[in-house]
Amino acid sequence: MNKAVTLGELKASGYETRSVKDEMRANLIKKLKAGEKLFRGVLGYEESVVPQITNAILAKHNVILLGLRGQAKSRIIRQLTELLDEEIPIIAGSEINDNPFQPLSAYGRQQIELHGDETKIDWVTREQRFVEKLATPDVTIADIIGDVDPIKAAKGGHLLSDELTIHFGLLPRANRGIFAINELPDLAGKIQVGLFNIMQEGDVQIKGYPIRLPLDVMLVFSANPEDYTARGKIITPLKDRIGAEVATHYPKDIGLGTSITKQEAWTERELGKNFKMEIPDFISEIIEQIAFEARDDQRIDKRSGVSQRFPITALEVVVSNAERRALITGEKEIVPRISDVYAALPAMTGKMELEYEGEQIGAQKLAKDLIKRACGVIFEGFFLGIDFAPTVRWFDEGNKLLLSETASAEECAMLLESVPELVESTLIPLGFGKNDEAKLVSACEFVLEGLYAQNKISRNEEGGFEAVTKTRRDRRGLIYDDLTDMEGYN
Repeated sequence: MNKAVTLGELKASGYETRSVKDEMRANLIKKLKAGEKLFRGVLGYEESVVPQITNAILAKHNVILLGLRGQAKSRIIRQLTELLDEEIPIIAGSEINDNPFQPLSAYGRQQIELHGDETKIDWVTREQRFVEKLATPDVTIADIIGDVDPIKAAKGGHLLSDELTIHFGLLPRANRGIFAINELPDLAGKIQVGLFNIMQEGDVQIKGYPIRLPLDVMLVFSANPEDYTARGKIITPLKDRIGAEVATHYPKDIGLGTSITKQEAWTERELGKNFKMEIPDFISEIIEQIAFEARDDQRIDKRSGVSQRFPITALEVVVSNAERRALITGEKEIVPRISDVYAALPAMTGKMELEYEGEQIGAQKLAKDLIKRACGVIFEGFFLGIDFAPTVRWFDEGNKLLLSETASAEECAMLLESVPELVESTLIPLGFGKNDEAKLVSACEFVLEGLYAQNKISRNEEGGFEAVTKTRRDRRGLIYDDLTDMEGYN
């Protein structure tokens, strides 16, 4: 089908324009009737966030997404463009996507007056109708609304009071599309006033003279709930104008968290045909559990949150450390171990904002504590009811075991054979045999870490395991001592 190139052709085609919110509503209805999934790649919001956003669009409301960092707010906002038509017509050369039937700008009106039905038409795609801005304190009213452009005035021979001298800001340029502002509370109050006024009243003053701009825009905002409610940096009239307030959240369970991390993490490496990588389920679950532990820890700032990027980047580093070991040892089977989780500390410490107590302990020690606790939780899930008493007794007799993170699976397997009943007990719930050396070593190291988490054995700074040398205490007390006065322990 040939697209219209003039206003006359557009009229003859029978094309009818509609507001952007009507357009999004109609396209959403089509998707719902067809059973299409909304917001591809966003997991865990099917029963919470997605229905609320759907209702807001059906009601033709502006929306604000409230949530801590790493909760897919930006991904959701950017996918709203899929509810726009593939293309819409505008007056050719218009900076603000002028509707050919109802132009807003002086330029658009002038084109219609001069050329009538011969006015040139351009078509803009849905991607071109999305404008996004990160709110920062240095954003000006000129950035958002616009300003007088002296160069336009000089070149066109216009007075500065002429509407043709305006350089339009981001909001007018988003006309007939979606305008998104991330971190709305960081926008200065006077800018918020201008944003509200142009949307509520349809006018704005640029350099002292009024201009009517009844824009057709879907407004979408994002904000941290702490900024939004406690610091009170969103002006009341603007909050009142936002129709729907949708709260996002972190994954509610480990299974969902691991699915998100698996989807987002770069683990499909180009290893060559001779290499094989396998990530055990318990490693994935431990990494996710670390994030859950961090979100519940009183020593970590809950107002800042622990992003889902925490387990994603941690898993990527865990895989990389296992890959590095394979390159050093020449092994063909790459299976991450607990020692690789400890190697991922640099990917964890930078993603935690610490409270006073956490700062006193230090990010490194706190992260090690989180690993220990996470291993304890996942260990109990895999090995509940299995007796590792002979293994613990072997360490109590003064034996020690060091599994170097760069040692091959074959070397580690030989060392593990010397620990009574460790290998046999480990294999019971995991479903693979002794011949799977790489997976066996990973699983046995997981068991040792679990016993350490239960304070049945100790773990030293070099990653070696040995007997508990101090009086046994409850788990919470031992963790506290680990982080303060126990030298030589993680």
